[in-house]
Amino acid sequence: MRQATRFARLIPLLLVVAGIAGCSVGRHEVPEVTDLPVEYTATGREVLSERWWLDLDDPSLDALIVEGLAGSPDLAIWWDRLDQARALARKAGADLWPAVGLDADAARFGQRGDSVPESYGSSFSLGAAASYELDLWGRIRSTTDAAVLDARASEEDVRAAALSLSAQIAATWYEVAEARSQIRLLEEQVETNRLVLEIITLSFRSGQVGAADVLRQRQLVEARRGDLELAESRLQVLRNQLAVLVGRAPQEPVADDDATLIELPPLPETGVPSELLQRRPDLRAAQLDLAAASARVGAAVADRYPRINLSAGISTGGSGTANIFTDWFGTLAAGLTAPLLDGGRRKAEVERQEALLAQAFDSYRLAVLTALKEVENALVQESRQRAYLQSLTSQLALADSVLERSRDDYLGGQTDYLRILESLTSQQSLQRQHLIASRALVGYRIDLCRALGGSWNLQRPGETAAASDEGTQS
Repeated sequence: MRQATRFARLIPLLLVVAGIAGCSVGRHEVPEVTDLPVEYTATGREVLSERWWLDLDDPSLDALIVEGLAGSPDLAIWWDRLDQARALARKAGADLWPAVGLDADAARFGQRGDSVPESYGSSFSLGAAASYELDLWGRIRSTTDAAVLDARASEEDVRAAALSLSAQIAATWYEVAEARSQIRLLEEQVETNRLVLEIITLSFRSGQVGAADVLRQRQLVEARRGDLELAESRLQVLRNQLAVLVGRAPQEPVADDDATLIELPPLPETGVPSELLQRRPDLRAAQLDLAAASARVGAAVADRYPRINLSAGISTGGSGTANIFTDWFGTLAAGLTAPLLDGGRRKAEVERQEALLAQAFDSYRLAVLTALKEVENALVQESRQRAYLQSLTSQLALADSVLERSRDDYLGGQTDYLRILESLTSQQSLQRQHLIASRALVGYRIDLCRALGGSWNLQRPGETAAASDEGTQS
């Protein structure tokens, strides 16, 4: 028993020695992207909220996004991937601690024969063993660091998926609003064309116009009815898409009676491009992926150096349970293993990890440039779309005037029906284009908010805030 106590006292000493001996030969600095522009081509004065959609002041949209963040199966997949990454990080971290095992055996044996006397006996044994690798060169620590960084990157992936989901819900919501407005507009156009058809028909019966004019107007009525059918189909498809985005079945559509195109708030403040590296969760994830790749280079370099393994064991046994704890046997050992010839396998692994690090950096730099492009594209598209929308408004006013003049000239016998048909078709086409352009303007603002990024206290559905914080720190 005294021997067992002595061996037990050696274990803390060995752990202290391991901590003193631990050092790293494979640490690599994480490269940074430095070629960033100083400013964007445009900016606003209003600070963008972290929950960006609140700036749109649309309570129905807010409720839908909250529902989507809680019930979207797509976002749930990212949460599941985060659970996997955290489990792998805990698994990798287990190698930093000693492994302890317990063995227990019991046996009953007997002997009987003509030449030997009959005899029976029992044996019992109990033993414990511990093993630990001194992380002299930081191989285990680098591997653990890489797994932890992967888990943190998965957390950012969840935030990026949530940001993307909120933008998808918002864009689809306003597509629904536009589709509903298109249907109302087409119904009005069908009615307008039907009334014109009645006037043309009366003129035909009185001999003022030919049958071709009646047929052309009938064709226009049917064309708008066909457009109405397509608009109804598009609205239903959008409703199904929106339902799935928030986690509902298509048979449970979202109530969209209050879906309307909104007046946009002032342009948000874009900040400076360098802030994007911390505002966008996808860029933070790429940074962490880069750091994890650097840690794996360190692990591969350290794997080329010798390893020292410590082991300790203690066991006892006897022929009965009464005397099993009387005799003890203990061992304490240290082993050194060093690679001599491996055909260049470890060197090739180092080169592979260094290539992966270079790839991670290039991917990160591409992600940064793409993010900057998305911000700039959204800024220029919104600016030009506003100008285009103003042009459509002017064109529509002119088209209304042209149609009114053409109608007066036609009733006065100064022009033929083709001028009426041309003016009516142009006006109705511009009305629909104006609706599409208005929705596109909202869409470009959504693209800008998504490109500028941002994060909020994202919590997994059904998980308390304390549990969420604890999981983040693990």
